[in-house]
Amino acid sequence: MQFLSEHWAHFIILGVLIFSAHLFSALFGRRKVPDVLFLVAIGILLGPVLGWIKPDMLGGFGPLFSSVTLVFILVDSGIDMHIDDLRRYWVGVVQVMFYSFILSMAAAALVSHYVAQMGWLPSLLLGSMVAGTGASIVIPMVRQMRVSDKTRTVLTLESAMSAVLCIVVALAIIEAMKMGEVRFERIAGNVLASFLLASVLGVIGGMVWSGLLQRVRRQQNSMFLTPAFVFVIYGITEALGYSGAIAALAFGIVLGNASYFEFSFLRKIYRKRQPRMESLQDNEKAFFKEMVFILKTFFFIYIGISIPFTDSVALLYGLYVVLAIYVVRFVLIAIVGRKNTRVDRYIVAIMAPKGLASAVLASMPLRINAESGYTVVPQAERIECMVYAVIFFSIVVCSLLVLMSRKRIISKT
Repeated sequence: MQFLSEHWAHFIILGVLIFSAHLFSALFGRRKVPDVLFLVAIGILLGPVLGWIKPDMLGGFGPLFSSVTLVFILVDSGIDMHIDDLRRYWVGVVQVMFYSFILSMAAAALVSHYVAQMGWLPSLLLGSMVAGTGASIVIPMVRQMRVSDKTRTVLTLESAMSAVLCIVVALAIIEAMKMGEVRFERIAGNVLASFLLASVLGVIGGMVWSGLLQRVRRQQNSMFLTPAFVFVIYGITEALGYSGAIAALAFGIVLGNASYFEFSFLRKIYRKRQPRMESLQDNEKAFFKEMVFILKTFFFIYIGISIPFTDSVALLYGLYVVLAIYVVRFVLIAIVGRKNTRVDRYIVAIMAPKGLASAVLASMPLRINAESGYTVVPQAERIECMVYAVIFFSIVVCSLLVLMSRKRIISKT
């Protein structure tokens, strides 16, 4: 502890972690050993094992850092997407997202009810929290694999959109616990509104910024202005009650496909001062990728630090939930993905790790009970421990399945 209290020790640790992240990434490319495993293991070592860092020591910085990481990853991923791919594969995205979410939620709820002996509503709440996939984990891993454009697009959009489903459905179930009734039409309306309106805000923000990019580049130290603008879009979208993640993804898609959004009314607005919309330049894209690499590294370590190991029974139940989710996901992909190659089906099936949305929702039942002064959500502590266990084991299982998979799914470096 005395070592960690010295400022020079902090710099040494930061430097070692960044060097280690590059080493782990190289191992992933050459030896099929997922870097996620090492980074989460470092977090577990620093947090639950040695007790050097605890989540409450980070205060409100932890959730903020997680959101910043998610924004960078989604914008960078959106920049690399092509509109033609979105038009071509949107049916597959919708199929995988909705069927996977419903079946995963059902599997998790059944295990929670019949194995963990939880009530039906708490079981459904837990299921909604872990039914989606984590964009902060899925997208970086998929980029290191040799996959088709369709698979990459499907997994990216599924991870971003399923996070919205997790949040909206979980909040709706909590509201049902307060009111004593479940209103499915309200859930459907909230989901649709969150998707559509967040996308509109992201597209509008992207179009405005794309039209201003040429003038923005004339300013000194302008590289951080694009992230600053997308942070504003993200914050406004969240403040309005919609999904900032979807808005960030839509923003990135516009910047990566600016020529598709050159409408005639924009030419009248910008006139000769800005004859056409601008996409990001190569150095700006490289900046985003470097930021994603650094933020991703510390995000995985933060996940490891945040995992509680205080309830061994909840950890075991969490493992059962993960195994059930993977069983239904493999069955689902075998049915809806019959036209894809065997390798692509396998990759889509194993990419079910949980991430930021699940971690944020995990602590919500305890907080709501504390704010209400009475028990709104029964078994809130068990829910929190099980959700974190699901996050941990889903990352481990996903990484092990990647490690055990055939060599050809990993891209050469």
